[in-house]
Amino acid sequence: MTINSPATLHAEGIAETNSWDEKPYQEFEDGRKLTKATVVQTLTGGISGEVSTEYVMAYTSESYASYVGMALMKGTLGDKQGTFLLRLVGTFEGGIASGTWSVVSGSGTGALKALQGEGGFRAPHGTQMDYTLDYAFE
Repeated sequence: MTINSPATLHAEGIAETNSWDEKPYQEFEDGRKLTKATVVQTLTGGISGEVSTEYVMAYTSESYASYVGMALMKGTLGDKQGTFLLRLVGTFEGGIASGTWSVVSGSGTGALKALQGEGGFRAPHGTQMDYTLDYAFE
């Protein structure tokens, strides 16, 4: 899905990590591992509210991981309130986590019921992440 129409809106801001609970569920002798993480963040800026994400991560070394996730966003986007789901895909490399996310079609509630969108995020190893979301309403 490409969001690129005259009705497209743009949100950006910061996400502050409140909690990060990551546990391995498979570890290999050579240092590779598979983990699951539950992460809760507070977003400010174009999106304000709380996002809870469930990640599955594949570490091929201490300095590189590939991950996927599903996130539940509760709050306000622009001047509209509700909830929506995000599908995330990303990597952790060189101390930086980055990736893309997209709104799961049909997942919006409240004033965000017809939401569609995609964007990205970037987080140096630490507690803050920069995010963007280009969005529109069907």
